[in-house]
Amino acid sequence: MTGEMSLMLISLLLVRLVLGCPEECICSARSETVDCRNRGLSEIPSSLPREAQVLYLQGNHIQGLNQSVFADLALLEQLDLSNNNISGLHTRSFEGLINLQVLNLTSNYIQHIDEKLFGSVQHLSKLDLSANSISSLPSSFGNGLKNLTWFAISHNKILNISRSLLDSLSNLQVFHFKDNPWLCNCSIVGLKLWLEYYLFRGGTIDEILCEMPEKLKGKDLLKVPYEIYRMCPPSSSHILLPSSHYVNPDHQTRNEHVLKGEHEDNSDSDCEPKLKPKPLNLRHAVATVVITGVVCGIVCLMMLAAAIYGCAYAAIMAKYHRDLKKVQHLAQATEQGSAEEKEPLDNSLA
Repeated sequence: MTGEMSLMLISLLLVRLVLGCPEECICSARSETVDCRNRGLSEIPSSLPREAQVLYLQGNHIQGLNQSVFADLALLEQLDLSNNNISGLHTRSFEGLINLQVLNLTSNYIQHIDEKLFGSVQHLSKLDLSANSISSLPSSFGNGLKNLTWFAISHNKILNISRSLLDSLSNLQVFHFKDNPWLCNCSIVGLKLWLEYYLFRGGTIDEILCEMPEKLKGKDLLKVPYEIYRMCPPSSSHILLPSSHYVNPDHQTRNEHVLKGEHEDNSDSDCEPKLKPKPLNLRHAVATVVITGVVCGIVCLMMLAAAIYGCAYAAIMAKYHRDLKKVQHLAQATEQGSAEEKEPLDNSLA
């Protein structure tokens, strides 16, 4: 019995050596899935099988990712590093993961994202950076993420996202923003305009609630009136806001106070009527144009029908008057002929 147990242990050790499975992890028969969850690991295990396609490392104590730590895992498609203590990421941490499609980095302590960090993961389609301490994303962040369709940055410290970054995520379908301290001043206009277009083409988001300035705290960015941003420079949004309408200087000054977070006199605001313009919505604008076009088309058809009816009526009346005149002429000619025939007859009788 002891001999059989020893033989089994030796066999397992030989399998691990052949397949290259770390002793802290559990590998599938073909080493396509490597499970290292909740193993108390402080670093990435060495000798990971090259055949691995799925690697679970969540629930450990990993604090950082060294350069090219996954360089030998060219076949890896899914990597889960959530619920660790990761605070540092090397620029080339994910180098070699040329087939990676899903990356989960939630619930760590990441503060900085290098602009070249995801440059080698060209096939990445799902990226989750939620529940970290990220305060900003570089504007060139999305240059290597053309295939990204699902992206989450919820529960971070992000104040704003540049319009150039958003425009580079051309295939994005789902974007989660929730629970960030969004600064809804002039710098947020680019994001606001991009969201309108993104939702118009069918994108999905959760919500963006303003944290600052105080006057807009708790407001949904999509519902903040554009009038507040009319005094912002064009560089804030990269697109000029509608400015053809006259804006009362008093209201412009009031909006400046709102964006700067300054307090207003309550008595003043109670006496003066407050403008409550509806936020500009691209979908509503398109619907308005379509409805206007339909109404104009109907009006044009009615006018055309009225014109055709009028022409037909005029033609019929003209023909009627011509026929009436002919009848009158014939009647007069008949009466004259009857009178001439009657006179000779009267003379002969006399």
